[in-house]
Amino acid sequence: MVKKGQTFRSYSHELKVEAIRLHIEEGWTYRRIMEHLGIPDRHRLKVWMKKYKQLGEFGLMDQRGRREEYVDQDRYVKKLKRENSMLKKCLKIWMREVQPISMRRSSK
Repeated sequence: MVKKGQTFRSYSHELKVEAIRLHIEEGWTYRRIMEHLGIPDRHRLKVWMKKYKQLGEFGLMDQRGRREEYVDQDRYVKKLKRENSMLKKCLKIWMREVQPISMRRSSK
């Protein structure tokens, strides 16, 4: 429960990645990581681990204040580029089909 006047600690992305690396690659326990990095809450490490397993390093970034549709902009931009490319190809095919019809009409 949050208490009046309580301050919250924020942790850098690098510290979170280091904690995850120590646990996964080095096999350190949560207690050892807490002592080494000065993190007072074991639950915090478990939350970081869960987010890392679900979303990778992206899950460790601070997402507060971000709108959901802007979180993964690269994927959205790539999707739009694919759609644009497909529409251009469809337009070329359509123009090839329409041109012979319009040429026949103009020659009559």
